[in-house]
Amino acid sequence: MYILIAGGGKVGYHLAEELLNENNEVLVIERDAGRAAQIRDELSGNVLTGDSCEATTLDLAGVSRADLVAAVTGDDEDNLVICDIARYRGVGRTIARINNPRNELLFRKRGIETTISATQAVLAQIEKELPTQLMIPLLQLHNGLELVEIKLPETSPVAGRSVREVLLPAESLISLIVDPGGVPRMPSGDTRLNAGDALVVVSRKESLDMLREQLIGSTHGLDT
Repeated sequence: MYILIAGGGKVGYHLAEELLNENNEVLVIERDAGRAAQIRDELSGNVLTGDSCEATTLDLAGVSRADLVAAVTGDDEDNLVICDIARYRGVGRTIARINNPRNELLFRKRGIETTISATQAVLAQIEKELPTQLMIPLLQLHNGLELVEIKLPETSPVAGRSVREVLLPAESLISLIVDPGGVPRMPSGDTRLNAGDALVVVSRKESLDMLREQLIGSTHGLDT
C-alpha cells in the first residue's frame, strides 16, 4: 500500500516506522523543516517538508495514487482539512486523529467515518475495569459501525430468550457470546441468552442507545 501520513510528531513517526517495517510505501508530510530533517535521517528519506493542509503539497506527495491518508497532526481542524482534500482528490480511505472527542460528530458529518481518539481509547480501557459498566465500546469500524460489548444484567429484558426472538436495531448483529465462565460461542438463531452473558455486538453509532435499552433495559441507562 502507498500511505501518506500527515504530521511527523511522535504518532506520525512511530506509525510510519511500523508501516515501513511491514513493507508498505510510506511518506510522512511534516511542515517543520527541522523535524522533517530529523525524520529524513531516521526513516531513510521517507518525508516531505510541507503543509499537509495545502492541496499543492498533497499533490506533490502523490495523493492521487495513495491507498490511504492518515491525518495525525495535533490539530483537529488541520486533520479535517487534510482528509477533505484527500477525499476530493479521490483517496478511498482516510483516517483522522481526533484530539478533542467533542469534534467526532463534526468529522462524521463531513463523511470521515474512521477516526481515532486517544481520549476515547483510554476511557474504554478504564470502563473495562469498572464492574458496573454494562456497555463498553470496543472498536470503531467502517461506515459508522461500532463494536461494543454488552453484559446482560439479571433484569435484562432478553434474558432467557433465543437470539431469533430478540428484536435488534437495523444493521445490528450479535457476533459473539461469552458466558460468565469466559467460554465464547458463536450464536445461532436458537442460542439462548442468559443473565451474565457478555455479547459482542456490531451496530451503528446512532443505534447504540436503542440497543442498550433493548438488551440491558431502561433502568440501567446511567451505567454507560
